[in-house]
Amino acid sequence: MGLTLALNTARASLLANSNQIAVSARNVAGANDPGYSRKIATLVAGSAGGATVTITRAGDPALYARTLTASSDAARGDALLTGLTKLAQTIGDTDDPTAPAARLSALQAALQAAANQPDNTQLARDAVEAAKALAGGLNAAADTVHAVRAEADAGIANSVTRINDLLGRFDTANRAVVKLTALGGDATDALDDRDRILTALSQEIGVTAVNREGGDMALYTDGGVTLFERGPRAVAFSPTSTFAAGTVGGTVTIDGVPVTGAGSPMPLTSGRIAGLASLRDGAALGYEAQLDALAGALIGTFAESDSVAPDGGPRAGLFTAGGSAALPTSTAAGRIGLASTIAINAAVDPARNGDPTLLRSGGMNGSDYADPAAGGDAAYAGRLRNLVEALAASRPVDPALGLGTTSSLPELAASSAGWLEAQRKDAATAASYQKTLLARANEALSNAAGVNGDDETALALQLERSYSASAKLITVVNDLLKTLLDAVR
Repeated sequence: MGLTLALNTARASLLANSNQIAVSARNVAGANDPGYSRKIATLVAGSAGGATVTITRAGDPALYARTLTASSDAARGDALLTGLTKLAQTIGDTDDPTAPAARLSALQAALQAAANQPDNTQLARDAVEAAKALAGGLNAAADTVHAVRAEADAGIANSVTRINDLLGRFDTANRAVVKLTALGGDATDALDDRDRILTALSQEIGVTAVNREGGDMALYTDGGVTLFERGPRAVAFSPTSTFAAGTVGGTVTIDGVPVTGAGSPMPLTSGRIAGLASLRDGAALGYEAQLDALAGALIGTFAESDSVAPDGGPRAGLFTAGGSAALPTSTAAGRIGLASTIAINAAVDPARNGDPTLLRSGGMNGSDYADPAAGGDAAYAGRLRNLVEALAASRPVDPALGLGTTSSLPELAASSAGWLEAQRKDAATAASYQKTLLARANEALSNAAGVNGDDETALALQLERSYSASAKLITVVNDLLKTLLDAVR
């Protein structure tokens, strides 16, 4: 009886060592996989002197949850920074000769030169060309804003497609975990698969994971909307094909609940979608509103007044809104799209058979709108000087633009460029911090749940010695049983 018990014990030990060695081999194979968690083979003593192996995962749930949050924050910051960088690089700053602020300064200098020599037709032409370059710069800047918004909108559509795909895969992985847990099987690899999917999902949308009984898991957005519970919820978005001034982008909905946009009751605060929505509906729109305000101020500054009764009211002068003689209203709604449509008056444009000397005398809207003091005097500089002074004069600024309450046109253009650079700099600082935080969280999680090659090698050697000892014990028992049988015969 003693030999039989020893043999059974040795066999059980041999089987347990074999399972432990197999688990160690799995750990070594997954050492370079960032989504792999170290498996722990724990011996559980049996009633007959043997032992069974229970496999669990190493990990830190709280640290993993923090890593998911850091991943979502980093993705949001990166998406926002990428868009702002494109705006800043394309539009330029106050030192860039193609920037609106620099072109406005060039126009101011050209007008001053024309005022100093009002009878010099070439200087008048130069001033008109500077105005044309400024209008073209504002058009290009507005087009860039529209392109960035369209790219962000397309990025949101791609993220929604990816989220739906990941939720479908998460459902499959979650069912596998629940099934293996219910059967008492090894669910550690299935748990790793589910965590990999969850990590990828966190980059697209801020997500909170809640563990439930039986290995089940529920997912919620960082705003509190249910994303997965017993099954994936539908994430929907209708992309906008073309963006123009005043275009309102679509909202992302989860089970019909909007999670982006000003009307969202539970908006997303992290993830790539949140960053793209913030860029499309926030920073880009804010910059376009500033460009529209600058364009509206230019049109109003160069407007002409009717000098002959009955008064026909002021009309657009050097700058027009799409060629219209009507002046846009000063309200925010009235300014929408002005940066896209601002152009110089055909009456003063030499390329369209216009007369650039009308910049000196006025009358782009007909003789009734000519400066009465100009007469036929080619040396009259009064109107040009007034335009130079008007450009430098302080005027009210809509506080909603974030550029103060009063400013001259050059200061408004410079402040707008500075505002954009400040937005980009803040986004760069935040993105750098979030990336560093994510790297530290991943490192800490790897230390807690990852595989250490040296430790696994030492453990493998220890298990091999234990295996050899069990095998030797079986050999000894076998020899004793053989001796016993020989003695009986």
